[in-house]
Amino acid sequence: MSTPTPPLPPALERPHFIGIGGAGMSGIAKILAQRGARVAGSDAKDSETAQALRAHGVTVHVGHDAAHLAEDTTAVVVSSAIRQENPELAAARERGVPVVHRSDALAALMEDTRPLAVAGTHGKTTTTSMLAVALSALDLEPSYAIGGDLDVPGSNAHHGSGEIFVAEADESDRSFHTYSPEVAIVLNVELDHHANYASMEEIYDSFLTFAGKIRPGGTLVVAADQPGAVELTSRVRAAGGPRIVTFGESEGADLRITRIEPRGLTSEVTVLADGEPVTFTVSVPGRHYAHNAVAALAAGIAMGVPAGDLAAVLARYTGVKRRLQLKGEAAGVQVIDSYAHHPTEMAADLEAIRSAAGPDARVLVVFQPHLFSRTRELGAEMGAALAMADASLVLDIYPAREDPVPGVTSDLVIDAARAAGADVAAEHDKAAVPDVVAGMAKAGDLVLTMGAGDVTDLGPLVLARLAG
Repeated sequence: MSTPTPPLPPALERPHFIGIGGAGMSGIAKILAQRGARVAGSDAKDSETAQALRAHGVTVHVGHDAAHLAEDTTAVVVSSAIRQENPELAAARERGVPVVHRSDALAALMEDTRPLAVAGTHGKTTTTSMLAVALSALDLEPSYAIGGDLDVPGSNAHHGSGEIFVAEADESDRSFHTYSPEVAIVLNVELDHHANYASMEEIYDSFLTFAGKIRPGGTLVVAADQPGAVELTSRVRAAGGPRIVTFGESEGADLRITRIEPRGLTSEVTVLADGEPVTFTVSVPGRHYAHNAVAALAAGIAMGVPAGDLAAVLARYTGVKRRLQLKGEAAGVQVIDSYAHHPTEMAADLEAIRSAAGPDARVLVVFQPHLFSRTRELGAEMGAALAMADASLVLDIYPAREDPVPGVTSDLVIDAARAAGADVAAEHDKAAVPDVVAGMAKAGDLVLTMGAGDVTDLGPLVLARLAG
């Protein structure tokens, strides 16, 4: 059902985005441009995402300079990653231009829609993408904002003419408290984002607040198998929260998974929905992706979409960039890119690749730890996950927004991996990786570039070295 495009909030008619090339920021900028806003922004470097935004009429400056801020700017949009000393942010404050967090901008875009928000420590991008693809295939014309590209740069967001707005809800900085969804998914609840959360209690409190934001009559879709999600369910019920629908393999799950059958790089999944079996294909490997698909199915049902209709189109989702994305094959070696950077994600992706690989195939990993704070807290678990690979190279920590922390290096991961029996080596020179991998790999092997930083750039270079 098509709905009229609601008017833009006045503050977002001529916004300027600082860090507009980021996954979350670029999506909001694109939707605003599609809704008629005159959008501008800046990023540290040019990119395919920036080019895609320009194709929608967005002005994208390279580099950060106060001169980039137009005189008629109505608001400056920032994420939590933008430092206070950014010259464009400083200029906005000096001129009295309102500064808006990206979550508030997204919340404003969702106000006159039926929002479906996807939260969890990991799996958000995949599940949001599955819903966006499936609902689009059913001609429901959803709007969506995803933390990663579906197929081409700039495909992470869309303004649709339908009622439903699917959005990835980020818990890392508590910005998901801004949203008031009709249906919310919580895939899992684990300790992460150590710069913002000091304990699991703080994590539970944060997710409980998110659940409390669900609109009256709305639904919380939550995992029945993951311990943190189960604990959250108990706390939401005790607080008299919204209607709850659970999903998973547990006997008591409302949407119970009865079968996950790996079939190469896909899986066939059967669930019981209202006592009736529903079988569908998930076009990406791994048990965790099957669970993500069932979460999407449960949320769609809660939004009023028939289970059979949704199940029939879930297979249309064939992956999102950096989520076990096949980059190519050379000399009989497949190179796959994985965004996994939390130990649970790492183990899940390695398990998925193991299940899809041939009996004689080796799994070789090039891993780049992400953030000093995360490596300090979870480096041992990262190393243990790498023990699932046949051999690994570990790069230096990708700092992203953080400054170095004394004593925190990739050695925390390497030492733990070796203690777990892993074949692992340090590689401090990223440029040397293609040659090192080419010397390790043989026909039939799978190479994973793994991490949330610029390790993703190495896949094409490894393929070129293998081909040459």
